[in-house]
Amino acid sequence: MHKRLLKVPVLFLAATVMLGASNPSKRFDKLGHSLMCTCSCGEILLECNHMGCPDSPKLIANLHTQLDSGASDSGILHSFAEQYGAIVLAAPIRGGFDLVAWIMPFAVLALGLLGITWLMHHWRSRHTAAAALVVSGSGVSVSSDHLRDRIRRDTTFEP
Repeated sequence: MHKRLLKVPVLFLAATVMLGASNPSKRFDKLGHSLMCTCSCGEILLECNHMGCPDSPKLIANLHTQLDSGASDSGILHSFAEQYGAIVLAAPIRGGFDLVAWIMPFAVLALGLLGITWLMHHWRSRHTAAAALVVSGSGVSVSSDHLRDRIRRDTTFEP
């Protein structure tokens, strides 16, 4: 039993080392792919590939500086968003007002589906109510022969 309990921390340590959790280049790569280049090319920061980009070298140097200072990932992302605006983030940070950017598409879809369902129910209830009036013989319906004669009179050409 004690041997099994000793295997758990060793397993976690091995998994952490194997997954590269302490590897700074993996962290740089992850954060660099979470940021956009601000030169209006529309590329991820580490993938900005146009010649003579004026912004990506400065942004990458800033990222290296913040990584070397020991800042947390969310701290770095918030710092970039503060300096360059929310446009520098490849995806909104979850929390605060940016939470709306994550929730709004799903909320609009749900409201749209509810609206369509209500509209179909409304139309269906109107149609069944009109059909019930015609079938009930309450004097609202017109006989098909009378209607046919009226259509024929209205559509025939008389010079």
